[in-house]
Amino acid sequence: MLPVIDISDAERAAPEIERACRDTGFFYVTGHGVPTALRDRLDAASRAFFALPEAAKLEVEMSRGGRAWRGYFPVGAELTSGERDLKEGLYFGTELPAGQELPLHGPNLFPRQVPDLRSAVLSYVDELTAVGQQVLRGVARSLDLDADYFAAGYTASPTVLFRIFHYPPASPGSPAWGVGEHTDYGLLTLLAQDDNGGLQVHTPAGWVDAPPLPDTFVCNIGDMLERLTGGWYRSTPHRVRNTSGRGRLSFPFFLDPDFTATVPPLPDRAATDSGGRRRWDGTSPLAFEGTYGDYLTAKVARVFPHLHGELSD
Repeated sequence: MLPVIDISDAERAAPEIERACRDTGFFYVTGHGVPTALRDRLDAASRAFFALPEAAKLEVEMSRGGRAWRGYFPVGAELTSGERDLKEGLYFGTELPAGQELPLHGPNLFPRQVPDLRSAVLSYVDELTAVGQQVLRGVARSLDLDADYFAAGYTASPTVLFRIFHYPPASPGSPAWGVGEHTDYGLLTLLAQDDNGGLQVHTPAGWVDAPPLPDTFVCNIGDMLERLTGGWYRSTPHRVRNTSGRGRLSFPFFLDPDFTATVPPLPDRAATDSGGRRRWDGTSPLAFEGTYGDYLTAKVARVFPHLHGELSD
C-alpha cells in the first residue's frame, strides 16, 4: 500500500513526503480541504458529458482549441509511447482570454449541453491549485528549503493543466491499456479517481495497484521535480488498465512550473546511482535544457502529433 500523508501541516508532513518521494514517488493525500460537494458536482457533470452522442462531444474537440490545447478527444486519439490509449477525455487549464502568445494558454472549451461543467471545472481548478501549492510546501521542507521556495519562484505563475478521462472497459483478453507506462512531465500530479480502480504504479517491488481511497487524492511527482532534485526524487512510471467491466472516470490535475521558467537542478542534490530500472521512454529529464514550455510542447508533440502544428505556429 502506498503511504497516506496528511498535508495540512507541511512541516509535519515533510519527513513522510521525503520517504515517499525516495521510495515510489507516489502517495495518498489527506487533509486537503476540497469540499465533497464540489467533487460530486464535477463527477456528475463529467458523466453527463461522456454520455452525450459523439457528434455533441466533438463540438468542443481539441482542434477547435488551437494553441491553447483544450477540449475533447475521442477514444484512441491520444498516444503513449506511440500506442493508442483506450480512453477519451477533456483537456482544461487556467481560464485565460483568447490571443495568448504562449502555447497551452488561453480559453477553455466547455460543452453547451452540460452547463454545470464550466463552474465545476473552474472551481475545482482553483481548489486543486491551492492543494498542489500546499503539497509543494511539504516537498520544499523535505528538501530543507524554505516552505515557500516553489510558490515564490517556479509556481508563482504555474502552468496548470487539468484532465477528465473516461476509460471504457477493456474487452476480455484485450492487451489495450487505458494509458500505457509513462511518467508525468511537470512537478506534481493530484489524481481523483472513481471506485473502479485500474491505476498501477511501478515500485521497487514491481507493479502494484493504487486503488481509490475515500476522501484522498493520489499524488505523484513528475519529471521536473526529478530534474530539480538531481534524481534524488524520482518520477515514477505508472499506467492504467480498466478491467472493472464498467466505464472509469479519473481526474488528473497537474501543477507545473511557470511555462517560461528554466528548471536547473538544485545545487545540493546528488543524483542516485544508475543501477536502477531504465526509464519508461529511454530519456532523462536531467539531460534537458530550456524552459518548461519547451519541454512540455515537445512532449505534447509526441502525444498528439496531429496538433503539433498548432503549438508551433
